[in-house]
Amino acid sequence: MTEFCNTYHSPLGDIVLMSDGLSLTGLRFFNSDKFNVDTLTGPCSQLSHCQLVNLPTSIIESVRWLDLFFSGQKPEVNKGMPIRMQGTPFQQRVWRELMNVSYGKTTTYGEIARRVGCRSAQAVGQAIGRNPIAIIIPCHRVVGSDGSLTGYAYGIDIKRKLLELEGVFIAPF
Repeated sequence: MTEFCNTYHSPLGDIVLMSDGLSLTGLRFFNSDKFNVDTLTGPCSQLSHCQLVNLPTSIIESVRWLDLFFSGQKPEVNKGMPIRMQGTPFQQRVWRELMNVSYGKTTTYGEIARRVGCRSAQAVGQAIGRNPIAIIIPCHRVVGSDGSLTGYAYGIDIKRKLLELEGVFIAPF
């Protein structure tokens, strides 16, 4: 299926938004080790900083959502914005549970594991690490059992800044 991409300029760095034309399929920080522009093919290989013209509604709504988020407002997850999460059934269960973690709140890997009926916080951590739609599926809101910042695909510094935008301050260790 044809993919559409657009670059969003956030205060924390450029973000690449991907859509299949109907739903948001990816949201990744561009300047991370986890995302390499060389892996993109077709229309996505030509990233542009174009205006929101002739783009799918899913991209336009994602940009609106990010504008609200980065301005300190509390956008609702999936409000008017279709998303499609590609992953195993277990990963999808974990990602759906992440969407229940409220803005400005955190939870632990163990708590997510309990909620999805899994005995392994590590397995949950691995599923969270494969989240294709960062920020909107708020994997940055998951912390270690002692409240510390642990693992984030885009780096602990980005995770800390995302939480601070939501009013959550984690003391550095």
